Amino acid sequence: MRRRLRVVESAVAGLLLLLSAACGSRLPESDFEHRGTSTPSAGTTPVRVGIITSATSPVGGAAFTGPRDGAKAWFERLNARGGIDGRPVEVRLCDDGGSGVGNNECVHRLIGQDKVVALVATTALDYAGADRVSRARVPDIGGQPIGAAYDTYPHLYGIYGSLAPRDGTPGWGGQLYGGTEVYRYFAREHGARTAAVVSYNQAASAAYARLVARGLKAEGYRVVTEEVDFALPNFRAVAADLKEQGADLVFDALDTHGNAQLCEAMDKVGAEVTAKVTNVQNWTSTVPEDYKDSPRCRNALWATGSSRNYEDADHAAVREFREATEKLGAHSQWQLEGWAAAMWFTEAAEACAEAGTGVTRACVDGFMNRREGQDEGYTADGLLIPVRFERLAEPPKTRRACLSVARWQDGEGWVSQGDMNADCFDVPQLAYRP
Repeated sequence: MRRRLRVVESAVAGLLLLLSAACGSRLPESDFEHRGTSTPSAGTTPVRVGIITSATSPVGGAAFTGPRDGAKAWFERLNARGGIDGRPVEVRLCDDGGSGVGNNECVHRLIGQDKVVALVATTALDYAGADRVSRARVPDIGGQPIGAAYDTYPHLYGIYGSLAPRDGTPGWGGQLYGGTEVYRYFAREHGARTAAVVSYNQAASAAYARLVARGLKAEGYRVVTEEVDFALPNFRAVAADLKEQGADLVFDALDTHGNAQLCEAMDKVGAEVTAKVTNVQNWTSTVPEDYKDSPRCRNALWATGSSRNYEDADHAAVREFREATEKLGAHSQWQLEGWAAAMWFTEAAEACAEAGTGVTRACVDGFMNRREGQDEGYTADGLLIPVRFERLAEPPKTRRACLSVARWQDGEGWVSQGDMNADCFDVPQLAYRP
């Protein structure tokens, strides 16, 4: 389980649903797709996989598509090389529109009608069909843990792993646990001691802000909390107070638009911080456009995650990813994680083919659930911090956790900071309810 507080930041998607809907974004469309990445050769039975994405969710059209695009790019390259044991991979896409109803429809269609062997790189705002996937014993490999499904059900294997029992109840008795390594990192590497947490006066935003503040306090920070009105936010007043309080770090429970406004206000009042910390979902190449009016704050953006920086082209696996996705225009960390999820499925399917059992749901699931080799964890050729699945009866009180860190710099993009397999800390695990 790598359900740390920084990964909980992925759960900000739930917050974004509320924020975007209130801002008047268009409602989701149930636009289910049946496209594949290849046309199987005559007489060749394809290996069929499904990808569920909230592509037209209220959060916005591009918010959740990164993992899908990365996975598709992997399968396209794999098919160009001959597929799996000579069989092409046929990808069935389904857009659930960001709704529970749409998600259940996707699950029914892909599992019941299309008979996919597995789901790959699931990125669902409301994974309402997770229980059905689990009951059907369909392996779901490398999905994004936006909700608690990957710490709740067997046969679901999130991209960051899990230590939870996964017996149908989230985590341990309904509680998940996350670590404080992000806060420990900035204290150790940059001497940060004062951190601000900015939120809206809205329930989901405020709840997430309290979670971040709790983790910061556990690491000994002086915490400054700032709340703005959702309808009429006064970011200039917040920025002025951040300057007055001498904040070293700024964390937030805001949407992308709110973040951009906050950064612009910080630049205008001259509020300089060591780091404006964001999460893996915002680790993208669109930073210059998203923060075009705040160059000082833009160059103070830092991102943390559990995967190797997509800009690290000196690494062979990253270089292959970049070559395969160069036509996408923009790049993101979620694309790289979707690519890694597809790699993971391929490794499982190839092992099944080599064993002579055939690429079946049961065999792929057995590979994912195997005990041998789990101590080392899965790394996708070095793209992921080692991912493990265990089923601990009790939650760990402390855990050694590693993190990948990058900083945005104009002209260079996201620049890696340190080694993700060496920036590791023994940190407390704090309970929270999803």
